[in-house]
Amino acid sequence: MTTQQQTIALIERYYAAFNAGDDEGMLACLAEDIAHDVNQGDRETGKDAFRAFLGRMDRAYRERLADIAIMANADGSRAAAEFIVHGEYLVGDEGLPPAHGQTYVLPAGAFFEIEGGLIRRVTVYYNLADWIAQVSA
Repeated sequence: MTTQQQTIALIERYYAAFNAGDDEGMLACLAEDIAHDVNQGDRETGKDAFRAFLGRMDRAYRERLADIAIMANADGSRAAAEFIVHGEYLVGDEGLPPAHGQTYVLPAGAFFEIEGGLIRRVTVYYNLADWIAQVSA
């Protein structure tokens, strides 16, 4: 298997764990010093910070990703994924509209840096204004 294929398989495992609600499976795909660029937010660093982020997400949202397309460069050091988020807003999140079980469907993407067979950086993007419009309707 080429490094490009290994990277694609790593990202596939990461998102399979996400869809299974397997936080530990996701964390197993990450480097200890993971840099996580939260959509329109700050950079969080380290597995402990990522674990805390997952806890906040699990509390406030129920999400499943579909139509996942993964791409990687030839040497496997960079990857990107595009997908559709199917979600339910369960508990109000700080600075966001109140939650009462609203559903949403949102295109999103992520960029990855890979080192030593693990995800060293993940940067996630989606249209926050679109999400707010959907949960505020």
